[in-house]
Amino acid sequence: MRIKPWAAVAAAVPLAAGCVSGPPAVPASQARPSAASGPSGASAASSGASAASGASDASGASSGVSGALAAKPPQVPAGTTAAWVVFDRQAGGGGRVVATRNAHRAFRSASVVKILLAVDYLESRATVPPADARLLKIMLRSSDDDAASTLWDRAGKGAVITRMARRLGLSDTVPPPASKPGFWGYTSLSAYDVVRVYRYLLDRAAPRVRDTILGHLRAATPCGTDGFDQYFGIPRAVPRPWAVKQGWSGFGTVPPVRCRPGSASTGAVSTGSAATGAGGTQGASISAVALRARGSGVPDLGRPVLHTTGLAGKGDRYVLAVLTAHPAGGTWSASVRRITTLTAELYRGLR
Repeated sequence: MRIKPWAAVAAAVPLAAGCVSGPPAVPASQARPSAASGPSGASAASSGASAASGASDASGASSGVSGALAAKPPQVPAGTTAAWVVFDRQAGGGGRVVATRNAHRAFRSASVVKILLAVDYLESRATVPPADARLLKIMLRSSDDDAASTLWDRAGKGAVITRMARRLGLSDTVPPPASKPGFWGYTSLSAYDVVRVYRYLLDRAAPRVRDTILGHLRAATPCGTDGFDQYFGIPRAVPRPWAVKQGWSGFGTVPPVRCRPGSASTGAVSTGSAATGAGGTQGASISAVALRARGSGVPDLGRPVLHTTGLAGKGDRYVLAVLTAHPAGGTWSASVRRITTLTAELYRGLR
């Protein structure tokens, strides 16, 4: 395939300075390679302390990215912070990262963390009672929060994140602050680490664990149990087959329009620039949001986040993670438009 790598090489400017869109993507030929070999199952060298503060990795690029820039990278709208990593399992014989931006920049996980809860649960026991099987199913397919809270409490709250980060070699993943032990969605993670988790499932996890989790993610429902439409990003921008785990936080508890299975947004996304979807009201100023987040241990606290992650292509060729934080007070529809357009542009550039 023609590799069209995009890499961010500068550290993200702190939010207090007023820059939230992150550094521009540049050709990999100009990027400095990172210390890690790429999002694999091998343990990482960095400690993950920077993830807790929301700082970006200084290089942002994987050493697996190479080649000349062959397509214009996705345009990130002003006021939006975006990070992505795409791993092509067929590239270069053993696979490599083919697109990356702000790879180690920390985001609060929202429901993406539910994958780690499922891995920890399944690897800690040989059999699964029917009641727990139902919890895993509704948590992974429909992003049920009550099921996640049940498993989170049983697993020792933040201790599950510490265990998983150590076992899977997740350099940027840390538990929620000690002051918020019940907030599993306040786990900090990066696009880089999310891709590592999927690669662990594909390449290293026991078949029982892999097949259970990925089987549910391949059957993700159009609607979450909270009524939000979770067919944004990958499900709307990328043709099947795919397996997805989505995440959203900061949009309130009631969706603007309650999702119904027959009416979920499954149509094609516009081919226009993501910048055209930058609408939505601005609530608190960027500096006010930065002050709120600083010292909280929760990245982008006060800004809504929307994440789309998973596998795409025949034979699960691509592993993708697109993480985004949106303007404070931004609307659900505008945020969905932005991340879906970014994902569509990113995927088109891979082909």
